[in-house]
Amino acid sequence: MSSRTVVVGGGLAGVAAAVALAERGEPVTLLEKEPFLGGRAGSWPDRLADGTPFQMERGLHAFFRNYDNVRSLIRRVDPELRCLMPLEDYPLLVPGEPDASFAGLPTTTPFNVAALLARSPHVSLRDLAQVDLELAREMLAFDPERTYRTFDDQTAAAFLDALRFPEKARRVLFDVFAHSFFNPEADYSAAELLAMFHFYFTGNPRGLVFDVVTEPFGVSLFEPLRRYLEAHGARVVTGVAASHVEGSDGAWCVVGEATTDGGAREPFRVEAHDLVLGLAVPALREVVAASPALAPLGAGVASLEVTAPFVVLRLWLDRPCRPDRAPFAAMAGYGILDNVSLFDRLEGESRAWATRTGGSVVELHAYAIEGARSPEDLRQELIAQLHRVYPETQGATIVEERLLVREDCPAFRPGSHASRPTVRTPLTTVQLAGDFVRLDVPSALMERAVTSGFLAASAILARKGLASVPVSLPPRRGLLAGLSRRLDARVQKQASARRADPPT
Repeated sequence: MSSRTVVVGGGLAGVAAAVALAERGEPVTLLEKEPFLGGRAGSWPDRLADGTPFQMERGLHAFFRNYDNVRSLIRRVDPELRCLMPLEDYPLLVPGEPDASFAGLPTTTPFNVAALLARSPHVSLRDLAQVDLELAREMLAFDPERTYRTFDDQTAAAFLDALRFPEKARRVLFDVFAHSFFNPEADYSAAELLAMFHFYFTGNPRGLVFDVVTEPFGVSLFEPLRRYLEAHGARVVTGVAASHVEGSDGAWCVVGEATTDGGAREPFRVEAHDLVLGLAVPALREVVAASPALAPLGAGVASLEVTAPFVVLRLWLDRPCRPDRAPFAAMAGYGILDNVSLFDRLEGESRAWATRTGGSVVELHAYAIEGARSPEDLRQELIAQLHRVYPETQGATIVEERLLVREDCPAFRPGSHASRPTVRTPLTTVQLAGDFVRLDVPSALMERAVTSGFLAASAILARKGLASVPVSLPPRRGLLAGLSRRLDARVQKQASARRADPPT
């Protein structure tokens, strides 16, 4: 088998690259080891004990309204974005405190920051007098070069400590924020935190509320995208696990194993002129390490790491939650519990089950789990915290449940930015795509994955003299990015001190 371009990895990044190439008539083969597309955003068939079929996922995904490239990809198969349901708000719940809201905030900086602080019960004028205003200005002064040069060797925790933000407000406004990227703040680059604050808040003109899919990802997105690819001449091959790459620049052969319909494994090979490696970090590291032909990628890929595990617990309960509960709520101060999603109020599949049985489908998420803990221990704490935050669930019977513990999301540790690989690699005909790559603009999660996939396709198309893929890019710099000279000398001195006396 041969193809002009082979895309290895059928997650969002790989699908985006394959779509962009196929649309321009480029022969492309998309390989995915699972029997379904979507990667970490995919869904797969499962069945309840009573025989009811359903699609299981790795947790709710937030489609923020500044995810322009994700939305562009979805519009290939759903021009009106009917598969997305808007959430008008999502509360942030803190024990003993009023719920925080992100709805109705101004969308222009600095008015959005001022409004968020004004509505927070945890911030007073006395508190603000204690804040390090020069460091606080960094929240509005993101600059791709300067911010990473100055703050990448510092942890997000150390930055927030120095900021002297009120403890309760910090927990509500920043700890939840860092956890949303699956990275604990004590092991997360301060520069990355500042980049994300810019991308999602101060540089985002569409606010902090988001949309969710109305059906499981396979139904809403990836089966339609598979049909779209095949209609444009692409070859989509699932059940193929790539083990290594042979050949040389422009004459590649992807080697692996394919799972037959009967479950047997058989050798698989496909030749290609161009490669896009759209794998998750663990699989990418394994393929590159096993491929002497990809040695020029070795150092950058080997520097990639995964962050702490995350947990998804989906529960089918025999009774509904209170009708006034929000479909999605974030948590701070409820142990490891980071958010609760009422799936029977979000996805049609779960809604049908709840309507038929009188029950509910509730999903619990815990991000950046620190320390070794057994799956059962994690499960018990999540259920205990659910009972604490939504007391009406205490007497509910768990009809069915699914527990996922995964450890494959990219880490953004202090000092990792400079060594992080980019879309373009030292090998002209090999591109990387995924939410781990270093981009010239702030981006994250699903949006970074799709953006990198489009950019990988553009690199291939450019060599052929073809038009690149339209890519929407957010503002590169924050409102105060040009006004930080005074602070530079101070933070550079602190950075030099950290390098001279690194933490043990």
